[in-house]
Amino acid sequence: MHDPRVPETLEGWSVLHQMFRVRWDAWRELAAEARSRIASEAADALQAMDQGETGTTALSTLLGHKGELMLLHFRRSFDALQAAQLQVSGLGLSRYLEATTSYVSVVELGMYEMTAQIHGRLAEKGLAKGSPEFEKAFDAEMEEQRRRVVGRLFQDVPKRRYVCFYPMNKKRKVGENWFLLDFDSRSKLMAEHGRTGMTFGGKVTQLITVGLGFDDWEWGVTLWARNPEFLKDIVYRMRFDEASARYAEFGPFYVSYVVPPAQVLEHCRV
Repeated sequence: MHDPRVPETLEGWSVLHQMFRVRWDAWRELAAEARSRIASEAADALQAMDQGETGTTALSTLLGHKGELMLLHFRRSFDALQAAQLQVSGLGLSRYLEATTSYVSVVELGMYEMTAQIHGRLAEKGLAKGSPEFEKAFDAEMEEQRRRVVGRLFQDVPKRRYVCFYPMNKKRKVGENWFLLDFDSRSKLMAEHGRTGMTFGGKVTQLITVGLGFDDWEWGVTLWARNPEFLKDIVYRMRFDEASARYAEFGPFYVSYVVPPAQVLEHCRV
């Protein structure tokens, strides 16, 4: 049953972010020939994990103390994500990597404005909310919206060098509970937030994924940019929107830059 208080969503890629730290002491104990062989195996395997329409895996190197490598997997299902995770675990390189964190989610497009419009159109047709006719018509409308935005649900990894990822929640504190706001208030705040994001079109590509029911944080935000300053600019600017300033809680930030698989360990100064 479609609840008018709850915005409809459309889902796309299943997504897994994996962050690793290199176990340098163990790695440096290996002979140079062994390091070269293991690195080549990892590079070839990661290159082969780019599967086009069925999914892809992107590698980037992390800056700062939170680790050295980030893998971002896009797949059509959680089963396929599990296969990708096990493939990475099976690499010879994996014994020299320490997982520092991960994030399991799916690509999500929130449909605040469209949800209200669909409810309004069906009400004008005289369909009673919750009736079989209403539910059938609502599902048909959402399927049409899904066909319209399928390219955003299953987008390719952007060809931009710098990547930022962070998880976030909506507050559920007394007096600042996002989920107790009425639908129109939430819709207005998200519309403002969306307009701010759109001003960075051409500079930053944004991917919103939902971890509700899958991970500790409710949403994940992944940003790609040609210039790292654009990452700072968009996050700073959007902090002033009420949806963030009053109702958002942020987790740790991970900043990295994209690396060709053939350089999987070269960029870790091995």
